[in-house]
Amino acid sequence: MSTLVVVSTVLITLALVFYSLGVWSERIARYLKPTHVVFFWIGFMFDISGTFAMHKIATGPFNILEPHTLTGQIALWLMLIHAIWATRVVKKGTDSARKSFHKYSLTVWLIWLIPYFGGMYMGMVH
Repeated sequence: MSTLVVVSTVLITLALVFYSLGVWSERIARYLKPTHVVFFWIGFMFDISGTFAMHKIATGPFNILEPHTLTGQIALWLMLIHAIWATRVVKKGTDSARKSFHKYSLTVWLIWLIPYFGGMYMGMVH
């Protein structure tokens, strides 16, 4: 196994750990706190880094319509929107917005799991 495969796998797994920490700690607290937002951003940054490393491994042309690529792109954009939105809610949002934000976090996290486990599956069968 190449070093780049190991690095990309570790980075994507760190994205899972930090994003999950943010989502689940927020869900348990039922209140969006700055710490949760930091976890969202760290998870996003690890995901971007891992995705970039995996892109370096890929052979062939970039195909946005390939299912793993498409779901990965959707998940990355949703993570970015989610982190920006969470940042705005913590800075300027109402108390009720901070209390209800966890509903959206879980949805984004569940969507993010699709390319995570899809990539894991692809790595095992190839």
